[in-house]
Amino acid sequence: MRGENGCGEGAKMLIGCPKEIKNQEYRVGLTPAAAREAVAHGHEVLVETQAGVGAGFGDELYLAAGAEIVGTAEEVFDRAEMIVKVKEPQADERARVRAGQVLFTYLHLAPDLEQTKDLLASGVTAIAYETVTDARGALPLLAPMSEVAGRLAPQVGAWALQKANGGRGVLMGGVPGVARADVLVIGGGVVGTNAARVAAGMGADVTVIDRSIDRLRYLDDVFGGLFRTRYASRQATEEFVAQSDMVIGAVLVPGAAAPKLVTREQLSDMRPGAAIVDVAIDQGGCFETSRATTHDEPIYTVDGIVHYCVANMPGAVARTSTIALGNATLPYMLALADKGWAQACRDDPHLLAGLAAHAGQLTSLPVGEAHGMSVISPRLALPKAAA
Repeated sequence: MRGENGCGEGAKMLIGCPKEIKNQEYRVGLTPAAAREAVAHGHEVLVETQAGVGAGFGDELYLAAGAEIVGTAEEVFDRAEMIVKVKEPQADERARVRAGQVLFTYLHLAPDLEQTKDLLASGVTAIAYETVTDARGALPLLAPMSEVAGRLAPQVGAWALQKANGGRGVLMGGVPGVARADVLVIGGGVVGTNAARVAAGMGADVTVIDRSIDRLRYLDDVFGGLFRTRYASRQATEEFVAQSDMVIGAVLVPGAAAPKLVTREQLSDMRPGAAIVDVAIDQGGCFETSRATTHDEPIYTVDGIVHYCVANMPGAVARTSTIALGNATLPYMLALADKGWAQACRDDPHLLAGLAAHAGQLTSLPVGEAHGMSVISPRLALPKAAA
């Protein structure tokens, strides 16, 4: 087992995977394939019973992979040295994490002061999927869920546009003699690119706006006019928002709260019954009128504009999302288990970028700025290596 400094290369680690408890969250942090890989590396894996059933992975598959099935989340949290999840820990889960334990999951702390305080108080070592980087400066553990959410956005937006749901009653692709839906995508990153591709594939008239000329050039070169691109000035944003049937918010500031790019006042300029899909809602949302919703009640209306702001959109396609996320997280999880968290972070500065908190100290600058908290460098948080 690991020492207090998170070292111990070659030592066995006890990895725990509880069942997700967020509303209608069906993904699971470990696939049976990932469990098998961890066991093959000499580690032990605990999985809460029925943790994977929402994604189509029954207990028998985990048992066949060499994992141990336990009856309660309490046992997983009590025994495991590293907790592997999908969504940010809920209040009950935050009460169970402890100092000396590693929490490896999505956190999205910038818009969530309560969670930030709870994790700091617990002393847990928290590593956030969404801020782990790679050599290209990309976010490899956020990308697969961004792809899923981006591709889902036009699909759920089209549903929100239906008259029975309060929308304009506009069909994405129109029909001969009737105009197609006008779709605006704010942000040309992973989410925005995937949203634009799918919306255009559904027949809509799509515009992507972004403030990176290089990104706009890339989109034009790669997609060859499948959708339009425009520079995201304030004036252009206002104009395109006003003339759109659907607006998809796809902005990202890594680790930080999303900027509010569309005000409530601007809703009055939009077409009555237009739909907003705020994919940035897990970072606080990029529309002033956004508030997080669930798959139980995904939409609400403000000033005649339908808002879809589900904070765990990929949970709706849990099997696809679980497998995609598991493929991305597996090498990092194995590094943390094989080397201990501290040595793994020393060896990989991109993994170190994911360190959000350790032993009561906040190590994420964007989170500190969002909450007015003091922050230390992740490198300074690393305990000294064993001699």
